[in-house]
Amino acid sequence: MNRLAVLSDVHGNLPALEAVVADLSGREVDRVVNLGDHLSGPLWPQETADFLMGCDWVHILGNHDRWMAYQDPAQHGPSDKYAYAHTAGAARAWLASLPARVELEGGLLLFHGTPADDNAYLLETVADSRARLADPDEVRARLGGATAPVVLCGHSHVPRLVRRPDGRLALNPGSVGLQAYDDTGPEPHVIENGSPHARYAVLERQEGGWRAEFVLVSYDHESAAAQARRNGRPDWASALRTGYFQGGA
Repeated sequence: MNRLAVLSDVHGNLPALEAVVADLSGREVDRVVNLGDHLSGPLWPQETADFLMGCDWVHILGNHDRWMAYQDPAQHGPSDKYAYAHTAGAARAWLASLPARVELEGGLLLFHGTPADDNAYLLETVADSRARLADPDEVRARLGGATAPVVLCGHSHVPRLVRRPDGRLALNPGSVGLQAYDDTGPEPHVIENGSPHARYAVLERQEGGWRAEFVLVSYDHESAAAQARRNGRPDWASALRTGYFQGGA
């Protein structure tokens, strides 16, 4: 395996996913990995599930996938509530079948948030309502005993490649489906990528190690924004249209 496409955080955004897959068709990758949070959101959860279940990819369980698969629906937030109500049992059973961690040949470790917590950031630290780049000691502590040369994570939706002091790499490809959001944990904060492009990454093994390329793909984000607005989520509509979080604007 010399070329790997890394996707994460589709969040039911089928047009963005289809655009990424079309872009991938000319890149001659050996494998595709998808790091979790596949369906949650006010967009096209069942259609996205149908698409992903037909893909011969490595899929990882994200925090929203876990909540959809295992949590009492009465405890769901708005995004999981919509996706749960608009997916069939087979889609939720598929989520329940997904692993939280996968190790691949070549020294790659895959997970959604951190190795121990799918609802925690690996490469970001939240402070003053924003998420800054985590420092090397914070990343080391969050990785625990993981010693893989390359770790692949999602969850924050922020594309990052971090070279650790010992030379090992940590990569977040960014989000396919949602470029801005707010969250309440570990304290209230906002994530913003500043444009509506779908994001993913390509890793290529070269003689001196792994080379990473971040890819931004245009898609019909206005259709996604319109779908979110139809389904009562103006906050998502704004984020999908602009890449900034503006609440209910």
